[in-house]
Amino acid sequence: MTGRRLTSLLAYVTTAATGASLLTGCGVLPGATGGSREPVTVMTWAPDQTRATNMPGMPAMAQAYARWVNSQGGLDGHELRVITCNEQNTSAGAADCARRAVRENAVAVVGSYSQNGRAFMAPLEAAGIPYIGGYGISEDEFTSPLSYPVNGGQASLIAGHGMQLAESCRKVSLVRPDTIAGDKLPGLLNSGLRKASHRSAIDIPALEDAAEYSQQADRARTKAGREDGCVTAVLGERTQTFFDSFRRLPTGATDGDAKGEEDGKDGKEPAVRISSVLGSVGQPVIDRTGGAHSPFEGAYVTGWYPEAADKSWAPMRKVIQEHAFADNRVDPADAGVQTTWIAYTVLKEVVEGLDQDTITAAKISHALDRGARIDTGGLTPTLRWKYEDLLGAPGFPRIVNHEVTFQVVRQGRLVAQKPGFVDVGETVLSAP
Repeated sequence: MTGRRLTSLLAYVTTAATGASLLTGCGVLPGATGGSREPVTVMTWAPDQTRATNMPGMPAMAQAYARWVNSQGGLDGHELRVITCNEQNTSAGAADCARRAVRENAVAVVGSYSQNGRAFMAPLEAAGIPYIGGYGISEDEFTSPLSYPVNGGQASLIAGHGMQLAESCRKVSLVRPDTIAGDKLPGLLNSGLRKASHRSAIDIPALEDAAEYSQQADRARTKAGREDGCVTAVLGERTQTFFDSFRRLPTGATDGDAKGEEDGKDGKEPAVRISSVLGSVGQPVIDRTGGAHSPFEGAYVTGWYPEAADKSWAPMRKVIQEHAFADNRVDPADAGVQTTWIAYTVLKEVVEGLDQDTITAAKISHALDRGARIDTGGLTPTLRWKYEDLLGAPGFPRIVNHEVTFQVVRQGRLVAQKPGFVDVGETVLSAP
């Protein structure tokens, strides 16, 4: 009897020890030194399946990043947990996503897209949750003390685009959303055009979710004129719809002062140069519309980052190939996917710099405010958000990266029009 009780006791102890080991091992990441470090929970949101702009690649890239970083041992030993949310392109949807981030104890919202900054920033600020590397589409991303933008937003793109167009265009028509955010675009574009003592652009507001834009396209072509005229459209996902309407315009004279027979080309309207900014036109759009035979062939495009074929994107491409190869939402040439990659690079470096078992929202924002320097591998200048690093432009005080790239579509590919970055900080500062 004594022998049986001893055997039973040993079996019980062995089983209990094995069970404890299994419980401790749950959540331990490959390559991690132990399970003592708590998981890091973040959220990434973007609109999906809406009538206007959709950015499904951003949350998909976030999930792929999490799979990759967790396979490497996590963020400094912390499992990365990514919650995604459909922002629905509405203020109610944005607020719901932000409140969910609070409920889920997210320590940051990373690499997200929303035009509804006022709706989502208030809940995040109340909970002290930092907003890292938003797409740069809403004004609140550049005013909230808890926002840490990785690019110069629409402000830098549009101001830089004016500089790019000033070199080649005598007249410019701007087709932009008839929204509060869209109302700021003419002043920014004009600030860039004036760098070359250029006249102001013709402002043509349009619905951002219209099914066609024939009226706006005809007006844009007419106002741009036939001599070195340029038409630029910044309508997000509907930019392709606008240029489809533009392409379908009848040839021939478009106003009483420009007769078709005067150009010596049998009354056909000469080509007007078209242009846009990254996010409204990008490589995925060019591919979908015919590649080298796309209507965007020859178009000028201003971007935040190096061209998609640049070697600086190689680490991101490797992660996508290994952890999102079957997900067609994740396009390495998409500006939203690229921004999400850079935003998670910021999160990774901050967490590694903290080197603590528990990561909180307050610790992350404190580290960024204290001057954490982020090297993005050449995709942006070194990022830092100390007071002296902020551009301080009216309406966009928290811009720290005010460099853009000038690109052009050649043989169906977006390539650099000129090498390197162009600093547009002074141009943004001069905008009304």
